[in-house]
Amino acid sequence: MTAPRIVVLGAGPTGLGAAYRLTRRQRGAVTVCEQARVVGGNAGSFELAGQHVDYGSHRLHPACDPAVLRDLRALLGDDLQTRPRHGRIRLRGRWIHFPLKPVDLALRLPPDFLAGVGRDVLAKLGRRGAAAPEDATFADVLEAGLGRTICRDFYFPYARKVWGCAPTELAATQARRRVGASSFAKLARKVAAAVPGLRPEGAGTFYYPRKGYGQISRALFDAAVAGGAAVHLEAAVRAVAHAGGRALAVRYERDGVLHTVEADHVWSTLPLTLLVRVLDPAPPPPVLEAASALEFRAMILVYLVLEQERFSEYDAHYFPESGLRISRLSEPKNYSTLGPAGRTVLCAELPCGRTDGEWGLGDAQLGQLVVDDLERTGLPVRAPIKEIVIRRLPHAYPIYRRGFESHFAVLDGYIDGFDNVLTLGRQGLFVHDNTHHALAMAYAAVECLAADGAFDRARWHGYRRVFDSHVVED
Repeated sequence: MTAPRIVVLGAGPTGLGAAYRLTRRQRGAVTVCEQARVVGGNAGSFELAGQHVDYGSHRLHPACDPAVLRDLRALLGDDLQTRPRHGRIRLRGRWIHFPLKPVDLALRLPPDFLAGVGRDVLAKLGRRGAAAPEDATFADVLEAGLGRTICRDFYFPYARKVWGCAPTELAATQARRRVGASSFAKLARKVAAAVPGLRPEGAGTFYYPRKGYGQISRALFDAAVAGGAAVHLEAAVRAVAHAGGRALAVRYERDGVLHTVEADHVWSTLPLTLLVRVLDPAPPPPVLEAASALEFRAMILVYLVLEQERFSEYDAHYFPESGLRISRLSEPKNYSTLGPAGRTVLCAELPCGRTDGEWGLGDAQLGQLVVDDLERTGLPVRAPIKEIVIRRLPHAYPIYRRGFESHFAVLDGYIDGFDNVLTLGRQGLFVHDNTHHALAMAYAAVECLAADGAFDRARWHGYRRVFDSHVVED
């Protein structure tokens, strides 16, 4: 029996998780194609000024599937550290600890904000049983669940900043998949989780690799290669050749040379909109039109290298206020116990569109933008800035505009029509999911593949229904 040939597109956590699991389960000959020079995708890391830094703020959450976590612990050993959550949110000019703590909320929330929340709770009790309308938006779902005060001061301005849309333009799915505390009851449970005696296992902590979040992907890469996978870096996928409802081969370009890899299965973690565009022959016009209708929000990451031991004690600061351009600030040195003395790095996240003016700003201009925003929040940068480094992520977040579901269904249905093509992962399924969700997808795909190469698509559809219930953890 000839081993099935599986070609995986993309070497982020999903693609590498699939490659690792395939080789471990001896499910066939595995080839991975990745256009970047390094693995990890948006969940990767790089070294800056002697510090391992990530592409934004990343954590491995305790909700990680036990089988996945067991493998990561085996691969990373003592380098997979348990770290305390210690961030804060700026709300009406005041700092609130995140994750939320009862005492902190009582002492630091503005009195008028607390009064507004109280009125919203009473109003919700008065209309118990009332639900958001059938054609609900992101705004409708959150206002029905949390009231106007929390939405007006936190969720709505943050939504405009992160996704570039008015809350009324976003689909209800955005609230259900992206906001874990979407009702007063859920919010109360999150606050109660900080109370000793009520705290569930893992609450208030996260897992983080000592050498940066990208160490997860590097460990999966090393293990997959050791198991026999061929991983081609700087390999840009140019085409997925198909005929008769089956993918036949993947063509990728490397060093100006076009290569072809024959495939019995193609598992893509590329953005779904990109996957349909590299199919050869091209899909029908309605499929390409649906691809053009789906949008991703871009992100600029601005790194400031400071000549000081630490900028603050907090791992992350969140900025929902509309008067500030950045959405979040993280300090990698507070995520890991490994870092140089006398130097720290800040990573500011600036969501934008690729046609926005910020996308084309120079390094110095972006650095000044961040410094100005921090000054306005009472977090002035006083230490010398040794270096400013910029990274641009064109596919940071999917944007769930109202009606996006119909466009996604067209693309998803078309890909599902192939006998041997899967799309999975954050980009592949157009979702906001955490890394532990992405790795669960990879493991699920391998569970559906038999040793003889037969793929149980009905079982995969069952897993897809589970994926649809994922809610992002912040």
